[in-house]
Amino acid sequence: MQSGFLKHTKAPFYPDKNAKLIELLPKKALQLKRHPADYDPILQAMGDAKVVMIGEATHGTHEFYKIREEITKRLIEEKKFSFVAVEGDWPDVYRINRYVCGKSKDKTAKEALGDFTRFPRWMWRNEVVENFVEWLKNHNDKFEDVNEKVRFYGLDLYSLFRSADLVIDYLNKVDPKAADIARQRYGTMNLYRDREFEYAKDVMLGIAPSREKEVLDMLVHMMKKGREYAQQGGFVNGDEVYFAQQNAKVVKDAEEYYRKAYAGGRTTWNLRDQHMFETLESLLAYHQKKTNTEARAVVWAHNSHLGDSRATEYARETGEWNIGQLVRERIGKDKSFNVGFTTYTGTVTAAPNWGGPAVKFNLNPAFEDSYEHVFHKSLPNNNWLMILRSNTGQILPDKQINNLLCATRTERMVGVQYVKRSERQSHYVPAVLPSQFDSLIHLDITSALKPLDEPFSSE
Repeated sequence: MQSGFLKHTKAPFYPDKNAKLIELLPKKALQLKRHPADYDPILQAMGDAKVVMIGEATHGTHEFYKIREEITKRLIEEKKFSFVAVEGDWPDVYRINRYVCGKSKDKTAKEALGDFTRFPRWMWRNEVVENFVEWLKNHNDKFEDVNEKVRFYGLDLYSLFRSADLVIDYLNKVDPKAADIARQRYGTMNLYRDREFEYAKDVMLGIAPSREKEVLDMLVHMMKKGREYAQQGGFVNGDEVYFAQQNAKVVKDAEEYYRKAYAGGRTTWNLRDQHMFETLESLLAYHQKKTNTEARAVVWAHNSHLGDSRATEYARETGEWNIGQLVRERIGKDKSFNVGFTTYTGTVTAAPNWGGPAVKFNLNPAFEDSYEHVFHKSLPNNNWLMILRSNTGQILPDKQINNLLCATRTERMVGVQYVKRSERQSHYVPAVLPSQFDSLIHLDITSALKPLDEPFSSE
């Protein structure tokens, strides 16, 4: 859920520039009072952006999720955004999509979140997401035309076997012979169900054959037969065949991701973010084709995915890219807008190790060479936002603040694990903030996200 380790994670210290920032920020920052109008500057600066990406500095901070929800509601109501796409697995999130469109047996948002069964459940099974899903269902209920309903999708690729099962389930209904072929093509990977990384090791050692050709052949079949399958109906106007095609795409990309897992680092990171971007691109095209209007997407993901990676040491040292960079390059900087978050201290929900339990950790105060430390020194115990880049003339960034922020500092990123013993190496990356984000929201003290149904202990 976060990028690899870096050789150098300490940034230069700029006492003069920091002192000037500490002096100017109280005069320039836009204070947050937790009212919807707080986010007017963001809506003004994004202009007619086609893709708006809203981040999080950790996967377990309540306030990041809550503010992201509040901004998204305004984008849906005022800017008529078409769908929300999140850093979650395609099939698990699609159950939510059916619910918010009124095409589900689920009676509540909590039930619709029921397919999130693997680690880390709290990322999606939490009160903030539950409330937003219920709100979106109520919003969509106002529209009889399903094409006017706002959708909810997942961008990620971890669901190798669940997606394979769903391709077969779909084909059982529309093309039983093709279902038999899918079972054969996907079948040998079943030995590695729930232990995908063993597949990577065995392929590398020559113990197991790669299934690259088989999963690609299945994807090609699904794409070729899509129009024919769509004539058999399902959900609305062929949505079910699109769901199945995307599951076949997940299987193909997840097989490559797990097969190359032992390369690690840049290779798997880039494969994953490439998949998320291609899924976003596919969704935009799909919605535009269905409605004959330009589709617009809200993306929810970690800062490390949607902040432009070219502004970080990850790109310079390891050659990583991310969805934020790809959106700017391929959809257009003036057609996109991203919002990053930072925090100085507080509590955070995370696991002590991969697959571990949800724990409420005390978040250490940020290091002295970080952006977060400077922000805390400037406005202790305050919440505020800054516009760093604008698509319109309605609101413009402050050039003096931007120049001061352009001095490289470290930035904290906590994924699903919080590893205090290696905090600097695990959770900080040197970055140039104004090149990374279009808007920044800083919350000086934040609180841990509360899971819906997991045991929740304190460190």
